[in-house]
Amino acid sequence: MNETSINRLIQRFVDYLSLEKGYSANTCRAYAHDLDDFLQFFLQNRALPMTGDEEPGDADVTDVEAAGSLILRSYLGSLHKQKLKKTSIARKISAIRSFFSFLEKHGVIRQNPAETVLTPKQEKPVPSCLTVDEVFRLLDAIDTATLMGKRNRAILETLYSTGIRVSELVGLDVSDVDFSAKTLRVLGKGNKERIVPIGQKALDAIADYRQSLQGQNTIAAAGGGALFLNKNKGRLNTRSVARMLDKAAVAAGLSVPVSPHDLRHSFATHMLDAGLDLRVVQELLGHRQLSTTQKYTHVSIDSLMAAYDQAHPRK
Repeated sequence: MNETSINRLIQRFVDYLSLEKGYSANTCRAYAHDLDDFLQFFLQNRALPMTGDEEPGDADVTDVEAAGSLILRSYLGSLHKQKLKKTSIARKISAIRSFFSFLEKHGVIRQNPAETVLTPKQEKPVPSCLTVDEVFRLLDAIDTATLMGKRNRAILETLYSTGIRVSELVGLDVSDVDFSAKTLRVLGKGNKERIVPIGQKALDAIADYRQSLQGQNTIAAAGGGALFLNKNKGRLNTRSVARMLDKAAVAAGLSVPVSPHDLRHSFATHMLDAGLDLRVVQELLGHRQLSTTQKYTHVSIDSLMAAYDQAHPRK
């Protein structure tokens, strides 16, 4: 395989994302999938025939560079014809732009052909958010008479108390909980570690759950390994948490489906409503960009406007 084959360069780029940028395996797979999707489109729509040097299902990057932005705009048009969501189209174009930017930076190509291709404008949906009363109702509806009930209560208390992602929650080990300092050590996106505070109610729920595990002789007294376990005593996964939360929402009589990310949204919004600085919330959530955190202010502003309308004497 020659040094300028697209397949070889995609693999080189994905390795760079994984090893140097610290992107997760899922993110790397998504980049590879999007780039391969573009490659297949190029192979089917290339203006020039294959030279005979390329392997089947491959192309030389110089051919793509020669085709320039025209092939990319044609690809963008095909994505619109497929009626994909704007977010999906934007992700694919972003992956292609990043790929060619990487190649330009490393001298493989002279100019990024995706530089002038515009990403479709996206709507900025307001994150779904539960009220404080709804969160309390959700937590209080969980029956803690059983071991699984104690675990579920501890999970939801932790999600709401810390605002961590569900992927971060299932990755927690027992050693990541500092009961005396009231903190969690969390491994976030890009394998970046951060310390977040956790409330006493969540800590009490975790302690109750872990003590019940030990009391039933289901784990060693030392209690190492994963913090939250499934029925087979293995590490819990994100889908199991989502299914559990669905059932808890129904039991609480909530009228809308609730996802683990909704608890993260609720945490952020309630903290901002209470007056916490936006940059502090950014640190707690593990956001790289402040603009990512700012989307939660839309919900808070709605609450602020409602209070203003109710209180101001000259409506």
